[in-house]
Amino acid sequence: MSKIDRQEILDVLDGYDKEDTTIATLGSHSSLHMFQGAKTEGFRTAVVCEKGREVPYKRFNVADEYIMVDKFSDIVNDEVQDELRELNSIVFPHGSFVAYAGLDNIETIFNVPMFGNRDILRWEAERDLERKLMTESGVRIPKKITDPSKIDGTVMVKFPGARGGRGYFVANSTEEFDQKIEAMLERKWIEDEDIKEAHIEEYVLGCNYCIHYFFSGLKDEVELLGIDSRYESTIDGLTRVPAKDQLDIGADPSYVITGNHPVVMRESLLPQVFDIGDKITEGAKGLVPPGFNGPFCMQTLVNDDLEVVVFEMSARSDGGTNTFMNGSAYSYLYYGEPLSMGRRMALEIKKGIEENRLEEIIT
Repeated sequence: MSKIDRQEILDVLDGYDKEDTTIATLGSHSSLHMFQGAKTEGFRTAVVCEKGREVPYKRFNVADEYIMVDKFSDIVNDEVQDELRELNSIVFPHGSFVAYAGLDNIETIFNVPMFGNRDILRWEAERDLERKLMTESGVRIPKKITDPSKIDGTVMVKFPGARGGRGYFVANSTEEFDQKIEAMLERKWIEDEDIKEAHIEEYVLGCNYCIHYFFSGLKDEVELLGIDSRYESTIDGLTRVPAKDQLDIGADPSYVITGNHPVVMRESLLPQVFDIGDKITEGAKGLVPPGFNGPFCMQTLVNDDLEVVVFEMSARSDGGTNTFMNGSAYSYLYYGEPLSMGRRMALEIKKGIEENRLEEIIT
């Protein structure tokens, strides 16, 4: 199928009552602060939610409209799209939305206005495109190993898509790579077709920082809104076990993200942080116009040479944005009051409406 023509989306947007705009997304991932931020800025909110998963949104009272579906992937069904358009909805994308709606569907049949650049979502999901964007932008990334038979040191192995770390593993040899692939297949964390898509890269030893940026298309400016680190199972659980007992357990560590915690970097690293944000947004403008638009995240490791190395990116709101629902140390510096990523997104939509420039930030 051919991609949705941009004019189709603009025609839908043109038919909206902008004074009655609804902010909508899938009820998962990082939607709580999106809804709370949207309501703070005076927008109506709508959650598309799988039956049985609506409890947080009702208990926290952040959603005005509930569109209940049998499964999250139903968000692309015609009747759900019709309901979203009737509500004058602008969809805020996040990781679960991308995973459940599906990239192909988002690009070809999801005819509802979205905040941000829907074309750039594929560049986070496909490792070669992600690597191309970061390399051509001049961002430092780990070295890639092209073939498992060429593993000659410690490597990190990943798979495409928004998996929340599921299936990632560390290997030190070709033999260990093969053994762990078999273990992942047995656990059904990957499928046979995933194996050829395995992305193998040098293992960078350092501290994990996930840096949350916001690119304002209206101001042509990158903002640093927050930083988090992750709790990952079972690797973090193993670190609580004495080394001699770790050997007895015999568990293969996994990197499934189970939670996030807010952090700040030492201030002397922030010039690198802003440099990375500036470089990647400029690179994206040329490779996948109009480039980043709204929230994105660069997942990094900082080594003992104090070098910030980017190993992955999210081209939309990342799960770690949940750590600053009431603002971060960095978002406070911009606005002098608590500011979540969701509220920052809502402010951009509000400004777009006020300045009659909404079409510049919608795809």
